[in-house]
Amino acid sequence: MTTLLSPEIDTVGELTDRCDRCGAAAKLEVTLTSGGDLAFCGHHANRMHAEIARVASKVRVEEGFVWAGK
Repeated sequence: MTTLLSPEIDTVGELTDRCDRCGAAAKLEVTLTSGGDLAFCGHHANRMHAEIARVASKVRVEEGFVWAGK
C-alpha cells in the first residue's frame, strides 16, 4: 500500500515569480519532491491542483488566492 503525504502549505504576502506555463503573475509556488521549484498563475494552479499536490513537498500560496488543492 502506498501512502501519499500532503505537501506543506504556507501562505505568503506576495509572490514575485511568473507562471512557468504562461508567464502570468504567479499565485502559487511549488517545491518538488524530486528537487526544483515551479510557479503557477491562479488558472494553472487550480487547473493542475491534483498533479501539483502529488509532486510537491512544499506549496507557497499568495495571500488572498484560493487554491483548489487546499
